[in-house]
Amino acid sequence: MNKKVILLSMDNTKNFFTYDKLLIDPMKNIGWDAKEISWRNENVDWNDYNAVIVRSTWDYQKDHKKFIEVLEKINNSSAHLENDLELMKWNMNKKYLFDLEQNEIRIVDTLWKTQFNFEEIANCFEIFKTNELIIKPNISANADNTFRLTKEKFAETKSDLEMIYMNREFMVQPFMENIIDEGEYSLFFFNGEFSHCVLKKPKEKDFRVQEEHGGKFKSVVPAPELISIGKNIVSKISATPLYARTDLVRTSDNDFALMELEIIEPSLYFNMDEQSPIKFTKAFEEKMKQISA
Repeated sequence: MNKKVILLSMDNTKNFFTYDKLLIDPMKNIGWDAKEISWRNENVDWNDYNAVIVRSTWDYQKDHKKFIEVLEKINNSSAHLENDLELMKWNMNKKYLFDLEQNEIRIVDTLWKTQFNFEEIANCFEIFKTNELIIKPNISANADNTFRLTKEKFAETKSDLEMIYMNREFMVQPFMENIIDEGEYSLFFFNGEFSHCVLKKPKEKDFRVQEEHGGKFKSVVPAPELISIGKNIVSKISATPLYARTDLVRTSDNDFALMELEIIEPSLYFNMDEQSPIKFTKAFEEKMKQISA
């Protein structure tokens, strides 16, 4: 009899691009019955499953406390949870980037804020020596409540920004022009090993690279330097995750800076590399063998 694994999702994926179904057949080939179930489903007995892999839970930021409660229930059941619970809690707040920076990882220049102050944020244009800023919540997904602000029109957004950020932690960064000019590189690592890479660019007159916002994608073979940078980032994590995605952008001095390290619910773009679902399932099999050893 096959073992059972849940690919944790959400109630409605209609307006999203998800590719987790591409795991079902490869999982079956290694003796696992995979099933997509929403994290909000309160009728699930997690003990009925051998493992739960957090996947397309792209609405968790709207109720992250409840999401953590669900993950804790899974973690306290007989099912094995991936990625590691404490690792996901750490990754849930983008302040993890500060931790990585302290561990000698280059990130995009960032100022961390706990309350919105208009004059203080206006000064960020001068601090970063830029005409454009990015502001986003520390807890967010799919570019929700993320703003690209110009120095000329910043005052026009004051009321919206005050309403959204007055009582929440957020981050301020200079806008990285290379996201538009070259694109953002997403490198995928399964069990610490490089799998594949996707280059993402926003649609015209936008800055968001997600497919849901019209972003364009292509599979690329990354330079060895990029793979080395991504692998080094993953090596800094306290526990090797089943999956990790490093989003990198080229800087003005021709280096690369980390935009995001995704180890909760990143799209892994299995559709962009036909071998990637097989690589993922093999990494999962290895992980489960390590646990049972």
